[in-house]
Amino acid sequence: MTNMSEINVLITQPFPEPLIERLASVSSQIKIHVHHAQSAEDLPEELLPEIEILYTLSALPEPEAAPNLRWVQLHLTGVDHVVEHDLMHSEVMVTTLSGASVPQVAEFALMCILALSRRLPTMIDDVADVRWMGERFKRYRSVELRGSTLGIIGYGSIGREVARLGQAFGAKVLATKSDLKKLKDEGYALEELGDPEAELPDRLYPSQAVGSMVSECDFIVVTVPLTPQTRGLVDAQVFEKMKPSAYLVDVSRGGVVDHGALVEALNEKRLAGAALDVYPVEPLPESSPLWNMPNVILSPHVAGASEKYYERAADLFIENLHRYRAGRPLLNLYDPERMY
Repeated sequence: MTNMSEINVLITQPFPEPLIERLASVSSQIKIHVHHAQSAEDLPEELLPEIEILYTLSALPEPEAAPNLRWVQLHLTGVDHVVEHDLMHSEVMVTTLSGASVPQVAEFALMCILALSRRLPTMIDDVADVRWMGERFKRYRSVELRGSTLGIIGYGSIGREVARLGQAFGAKVLATKSDLKKLKDEGYALEELGDPEAELPDRLYPSQAVGSMVSECDFIVVTVPLTPQTRGLVDAQVFEKMKPSAYLVDVSRGGVVDHGALVEALNEKRLAGAALDVYPVEPLPESSPLWNMPNVILSPHVAGASEKYYERAADLFIENLHRYRAGRPLLNLYDPERMY
């Protein structure tokens, strides 16, 4: 965009006022409209025909209601919550916040690895019973991350930071990647984080070889997006390949891990433990056996939560606003064929 006409931007998320001011300062061309909306019904009908750029979580208008819309910046990394919307199959550009939640999600995954390997769930259970069980050195015997093998299913921006943190602890890193011909991370990335050139893993596997990779791993972290290709990716056959001493951490999207197969593997002690932040049905139903399983850590899809999320979201959006005005390619452009 090189002309000097006004660019109307509608923001539906509750950005703090200082960040709104930063967004507006990108250019005198840009006119920011803030209207909080959780769904399409909440969008201001009278304003939509003028909007050229929309920043939103999930409030997407029908294409005919926003004829001048050229670009939608989503407030999340994943798109599975809106992937069926007509706008996602139109000429409108859609970008995601991939990369903005990297530090907190990777740290969350590492926290889960350490908590599981140090038997923290068992300790918490014993504290609730107001007593320490006998043979404590056996009961709480830990698995050191140093010298272990960490497998990452999905070597995107989050997976690359998990690899960097894991290697800093002395773990050997393995990873699966959907396209082994494109190793460089070309999306939005924070400086000094991750593995831009995919140099950290001892070995990279194609997605189809996930079973081969997990058979070597002591810890497995799932970070892939949810697509038709990844739905049910971690299934009974994959669990059969895992070591009985292995731990699974899922910070991806609900539906990637087959929870029926997971529960069976845990019940049969074919898996040492798991930490889950996402579920096929959210919130996790009260009837799920996962609530009462030992060596399982459950969290309510909060791995991406951070006090710095909006700040990083603004940084990414500002970079893309500059690119949009200059007619340059946008970062994190949604690809309908890959569905992320």
